[in-house]
Amino acid sequence: MPVARENLQLAGVDQQVTLREGPALQSLEALGACPAFDLIFIDADKPNNPHYLRWALRYSRPGTLIIGDNVVRDGEVVNPQSADERVQGVRQFIEMMGAEPRLTATALQTVGTKGWDGFTLAWVNA
Repeated sequence: MPVARENLQLAGVDQQVTLREGPALQSLEALGACPAFDLIFIDADKPNNPHYLRWALRYSRPGTLIIGDNVVRDGEVVNPQSADERVQGVRQFIEMMGAEPRLTATALQTVGTKGWDGFTLAWVNA
């Protein structure tokens, strides 16, 4: 959090951003009624990605962009036999995106020094 605070100060937006620290699902519950977000970036514990997507839809509006990070998992996400709960969470997350009529979504693979990974981009259209 100190690095995040410093970067926000350097960017001159520290008065426009509220940082929340703690378990993500608890932090989301603490939001209560708040305005919709323009951008939602999901990069937390992967088994809970389906829960984060539900929250993202709750706090979105038409035009919101929802990004889910680390969704390829070295290609393991396409293995339906994987017992890894992170992979299972990501698979369910992607399946939910595909079934959600309010979303237009895609997944992109990235390859780099960290190996094979990727992210999802979902546009809230309704």
